[in-house]
Amino acid sequence: MQQKHDMQESDIQQKNQQPFSFGMNVRFFVAVIICSSVFGALFGLMSSESASFFFPRFFQNIERFFPRDVQKDDLGQKRQIIEDDSAVISVVDSAMPAVVSIVVTKDIPQVRDFFDEGIPFFFDPFSVPNGREDNGESQQEQIGGGTGFLVSTDGMIVTNKHVVADSGASYTVIMNDDQEYPAKVLARDPVLDIAVLDIEGENFPIVTIGDSNAIKIGQTVIAIGNSLGEFTNTVSKGIISGLKRNIVAGSQFGEAERLTDIIQTDAAINFGNSGGPLLDIQGNVIGVNIAIAQGAENIGFALPINQVNKIITQVKETGKISQAFLGVRYIIVDKDLQRSIVLPFDYGALIVRGDRVTDFAVVPGSPADKAGIVENDIILEIGGEKITKENQLGDILVRHSAGEAITLKIWHRGETQDKTITLEERTS
Repeated sequence: MQQKHDMQESDIQQKNQQPFSFGMNVRFFVAVIICSSVFGALFGLMSSESASFFFPRFFQNIERFFPRDVQKDDLGQKRQIIEDDSAVISVVDSAMPAVVSIVVTKDIPQVRDFFDEGIPFFFDPFSVPNGREDNGESQQEQIGGGTGFLVSTDGMIVTNKHVVADSGASYTVIMNDDQEYPAKVLARDPVLDIAVLDIEGENFPIVTIGDSNAIKIGQTVIAIGNSLGEFTNTVSKGIISGLKRNIVAGSQFGEAERLTDIIQTDAAINFGNSGGPLLDIQGNVIGVNIAIAQGAENIGFALPINQVNKIITQVKETGKISQAFLGVRYIIVDKDLQRSIVLPFDYGALIVRGDRVTDFAVVPGSPADKAGIVENDIILEIGGEKITKENQLGDILVRHSAGEAITLKIWHRGETQDKTITLEERTS
């Protein structure tokens, strides 16, 4: 009985297994067929023209729910770099024809070397100590160089005053296409380091003048100049690093000049770049490159074009540059000077004489002299503006014009008083 029962259970198991195994096989084959159909349709869609429309949207929607961990490719970055480069190239192409190199030449006396003639200099009691003497002849030699840019189609060029400071030198302008023109100095500014040259001709390319009051720290700038007086039309790019800087710029000849409201940039500016334009990314001139910080890297300075534009207008209209003239010599009063000589104020301009007899505290016949200002007076304010180390008398005067009446607050012999003075013209 037990054996019969076991046989019956075995028969039941075989009967149950056979239908189940067959059903699984059928479902497996059906699944394969469906998957093949789906993927076939999918790949067909990918190869069709509609894939270009369907798949970007499909994957965008997928990424909303399953964001990718990997970064996107750098196509966008490359496109941005290309756009930035194109903007700089466009600026350079537009401005370069109006940027010129200035070559400074002068007659240099020729000398005769006694050693070359076999006669030691110590046999000649009249020879110079280094064995050389002037032979009475001279030769034109290059003694300097700089940069400028054209601001009028008839040949007016802006540059730095220190580039063309030598009245005994000759100046040649070299265009971007290597054409050369003799240049004459129309005017040198008596206050700012700006000069205006002129070359003969017409239909010259000119720069576009911008607005230096609208510039911002961090914006891109481009400098073009005759670097080192050798590498003409060198281009460098940087940003505006600072605004309204006040610096004292010195030259190799020992001269010094106070410059106010200056633009600071990290665009490479080298010797020879002086007088060249500083441009924004739209190609507008926003400054005139003027100086570099000695012993530092990537610190250059430019005069804001709004200061220079007034000069350009003056020269175009009158043929000269004039600045307001008061006629005093002064030192700035601060807390240290106040304590040192016991003054009632810690600000203002103390009127003092210089070291030489001719260094008057007040220039005879000047507006200050006519108003009764004398040595040891303190000019406290001009037109309501306090005179301080950061805002000096000269800084304020440059914002006024000859012929303009201004009000001065003065400490005079122990009393504070107001004086109205008409400024006169100081010409180059």
